[in-house]
Amino acid sequence: MRITVFGAAGNAGSTIAAEALTRGHQVTAVVRDAARFDRLPTAAAHRTGDAADPADVAQLAAGQDVVVSAVRPAPGREHDLVTATKALLAGVAGTGARLLVVGGAGSLTVPGGGGRTVLDDPAWVQDAWRPIARASTDQYALVRAAGPDVEWTYASPPALLVNGERTGRYRSGTDELLVDADGNSTISYQDFAVALLDEAERPRHRAARFTVAY
Repeated sequence: MRITVFGAAGNAGSTIAAEALTRGHQVTAVVRDAARFDRLPTAAAHRTGDAADPADVAQLAAGQDVVVSAVRPAPGREHDLVTATKALLAGVAGTGARLLVVGGAGSLTVPGGGGRTVLDDPAWVQDAWRPIARASTDQYALVRAAGPDVEWTYASPPALLVNGERTGRYRSGTDELLVDADGNSTISYQDFAVALLDEAERPRHRAARFTVAY
């Protein structure tokens, strides 16, 4: 497959690009600043582009099978996530590329919480993380409202994404936060990338959300 990754220098984007390359896919790694090319996998095609610019998105999505959005705004600029998502949806529309969005956990429901979301539960979202959790919840609402000219999948991580090992092991769900027997909700960036590429290769959640955890 031909895969474009926006936000390819970040923790999620870089591991997704690396996982795609190990599977033999053609990867275009996109960053806003060419100075970050040294953080990209050498086997990927390096491109500059802005996920918040629909024209850039359309150009970089042309001829691709999958576009991955792994953009993550800097602290204090969390609302940029909404701006970028609007542009990604507009830019991908009509290109034929499938949009896989690395989203957030804020809109997942808490197990046994009577429908309460992660965003609304201080046990899962501390004050410092509330702005990005709120932005990712708004992001999910935008993606769900996308028209029929965008084929999308939204991937919600668990409560905690950490650097770790690639085990190839994960559990998957849909709209509820996955928590293990010890009350933990976590996965490594490496295994999150495995799950995302599994979805790219064998789609099971078209126009839907899924989540993964250990």
